[in-house]
Amino acid sequence: MGVKKGIVYLIGAGPGDPGLITVKGLECIKKADVIVYDRLASPRLLNQRRPGAECIFVGKQPDRHTLTQEEINQLLVEKAKAGLTVARLKGGDPFVFGRGGEEAEELVRHGIPFEIIPGITSAIAVPAYAGIPITHRDYNSSFAVITGNEDPAKENSKIDWAKISTGIGTLVFLMGMGKLPAITSKLIEHGRAPETPVALICWGTHPEQQTLVGNLGNISRLAVEKGFKNPAVIVVGEVVTLRSKLQWYENKPLFGKKIIVTRSREQASSLSQAIADLGGEPVEFPTISIAEPEDYAPLDRAIANISLYDWLIFTSVNGVTYFFNRLRTLNYDIRDLAGIRICAIGPQTAEALQSMMLKVDYIPAEYQAEEIIKGLKDKITPGTRVLLPRADIARNVLPEGLAGLGLIVDEVIAYRTVTGQGNSQLIKQMLEEGEIDLITFTSSSTVQNFLSMLKTSDPVSLLANTRVACIGPITARTAMEMGLTVDIQAKEYTIKGLLEAIVKYYSQYH
Repeated sequence: MGVKKGIVYLIGAGPGDPGLITVKGLECIKKADVIVYDRLASPRLLNQRRPGAECIFVGKQPDRHTLTQEEINQLLVEKAKAGLTVARLKGGDPFVFGRGGEEAEELVRHGIPFEIIPGITSAIAVPAYAGIPITHRDYNSSFAVITGNEDPAKENSKIDWAKISTGIGTLVFLMGMGKLPAITSKLIEHGRAPETPVALICWGTHPEQQTLVGNLGNISRLAVEKGFKNPAVIVVGEVVTLRSKLQWYENKPLFGKKIIVTRSREQASSLSQAIADLGGEPVEFPTISIAEPEDYAPLDRAIANISLYDWLIFTSVNGVTYFFNRLRTLNYDIRDLAGIRICAIGPQTAEALQSMMLKVDYIPAEYQAEEIIKGLKDKITPGTRVLLPRADIARNVLPEGLAGLGLIVDEVIAYRTVTGQGNSQLIKQMLEEGEIDLITFTSSSTVQNFLSMLKTSDPVSLLANTRVACIGPITARTAMEMGLTVDIQAKEYTIKGLLEAIVKYYSQYH
C-alpha cells in the first residue's frame, strides 16, 4: 500500500471576522491534519479543527518574523511530503498581497498537489464594516488596491503615482500606516486635492475596529494623535463621506466588548455566536467539561425499570442528551416512556425534549429547582415515583424537596461535570491587563471552576475592571459567596435572558 499523498489548501481566512470564511475554506480547516496560520487569521477558526490536528503559528509582525517566507514555504512542502492534509490559513485573500503566489510556486516546484481557496479581501470587507462602499454610482466607477509597504520615495517604484492619484476613483492601501505621510504627500503632489476624504480603519471587522476620518491634508497628523497603527486599511476617495450615514458595525449593542464564555466547549458555540452577532468578541474559556458517568449501573437499572415511574424530571439539556443516548444504547426508545409525565426546568430543556417528539407536561414559571417543587405540589400525590437523571454535582434542593412532598425519588447520575481545559494562563494575563470587559457564568460550577483554574488568592483585584454576568440567582449567589460582585443577572434564566440582560446593562450605563 502506497504512502498517503499530501495536499496543501491555500485558504483566505478573510479579514478577521471568523464568519467571513468561505464554506469551502471552513470545510478544508475541518479536515486538515495540520493548520499553518498567520496573525490575521481569527483564532476562533482554529476551534473548528478536528481533534488531534496540529496548529503551527507562522505569523509575521512589522517588527519581527516568526518564520521567514522561505521557511514557511519549506514547512508546507515538508508537511505535504509526509502525506498530510495541510490548511495554510492566511488573512484576507491569499492572492491579494498575501504571498500566496510564492507559496503555490514552491508547491509546484516540488510536485505537491494544492488548491487555492479565495478569501474575502480586507480591501473590500474592512471599508464595508466601516460603512464605506468602495464604489457608488454617485461618486465613482473604479477603485484600486495598492500595497502600502512600498516606499513611495524609492526610485523605480512599481506604483505609477501620476496615474493612480487622479485616474482612479477610490484608492485602498493595505498595510500602509508606516508610510502614511509619504503616501498622502505623493497623492497630493500628483494632483489629488488635499481636501479628499480619507478613512483609516484599524483592526477592521474585529470587535476592536476603530475608524478615523480626515482628509489627505490632515490624516497623518490625526493618525499620530490617535495612535493608529497597522493592521489598518487606508481608504481615499469621496465614498468615505458615506460612512456617517452607513456605519453599522460599530453601532451594534456589544461592539468592542471582550466577553468570556465559561460554558463547556460543547455548549459554548450558541452563546459565543450570539455575542459575536451583537458585535462583541467572545473569548471561550471552558471551565467545565461534560463527561459520562463513572458507573452506568444506577442509570441502567432505572431505565430497565422505566415503566415503574410516574414522572421524569430533567434539569438540563445535558441530562436529556445523556439519558436518551443511554436509552438508545440499551435498545429502548421513546415508546417505553408511554404514560410517564415529563417535567423540564426551562424552555431550552423542553426544546431538547420536544425535538424528540415528546410532550412536556410541566415547565416552572421560574427556571430553578425550588419552582419545580412549588409547581408540582398540586399535580402529584404522595407515593408518586419520580426519576431524576442529572449531573453528579447538582444541588440537593430538588430531591429533598420532592421527598418532603411524599414522593419516591430515584436520583441517578446521567453525566458528570468535570473541570474544563481552558487556557487559564492566557485568561489571567488578559484580566490583569484589563482586556476583558465581561465574564459570563451559566452555572455555579462555572464560577467555582473559573476561580479554581485561575489559582488567584485575590479575585476581587483580578476582576477589578471586569463586569460579571450570571444566568440566575443560584449562580449569582455562588459568585457572591466567592467574593465576586455580580453586575448583571438575567430575569429569565436562559441564554437568551442572559444576553438580554447584558445588552440592557450596556445600553443603560455605557
